[in-house]
Amino acid sequence: MSMNKMMKQLQQMQAKMMKLQEEIAKKTVEATAGGGAVKVVANGKLEIVDINIDPDAVDPDDVEMLEDLVLAAVNEALRKVQELNTNELSKLTGGLNIPGLF
Repeated sequence: MSMNKMMKQLQQMQAKMMKLQEEIAKKTVEATAGGGAVKVVANGKLEIVDINIDPDAVDPDDVEMLEDLVLAAVNEALRKVQELNTNELSKLTGGLNIPGLF
């Protein structure tokens, strides 16, 4: 394979990667905790974009429980975004594990 051909293929893959990253950034995932008492939505850029808390989950005498539910839902949403990134990237790379891409 000539160097020019290989460079062209790398440039094409880089363009596809950038497009994929843009597409992933627009996607959202949702996670819940406490049987739906806390719902968190995150986007593909690992940003939390929405948090909903059921008013019944707010107990002034047990703030720690609510904090735990929010923490659990946020961590689950971020885990789901990482999984989304990995799954989408593997489609592009054909399952090759290329360190540092996501």
